[in-house]
Amino acid sequence: MLNLQFEGKFWIYTGPGAWHFVTLPMETAEQIKFFRERHHGFGTVRVTAMIGQTEWKTSLFPDKASGSFLLPIKAAVRKKENLTTGQTLSVSISLDL
Repeated sequence: MLNLQFEGKFWIYTGPGAWHFVTLPMETAEQIKFFRERHHGFGTVRVTAMIGQTEWKTSLFPDKASGSFLLPIKAAVRKKENLTTGQTLSVSISLDL
């Protein structure tokens, strides 16, 4: 199990679906890439994420623009943790190796 903690800015994708994300810092992304050379599907990495007191299972999406990963923040988490775009969030993620 790899457990990582980081801070990232919470933002909204302006395209279809209005997805909400946190972009992982490059050093965090590099650690994931080092331990997980092969990814499922189109490069997603399954993780358990935690913001505040809310924990959920999701997948990180590779982001070609930044070279990092994007953590999607679903509506239930945004509502429960009272999140607003532009905030810097403290995030914990864990993934099986």
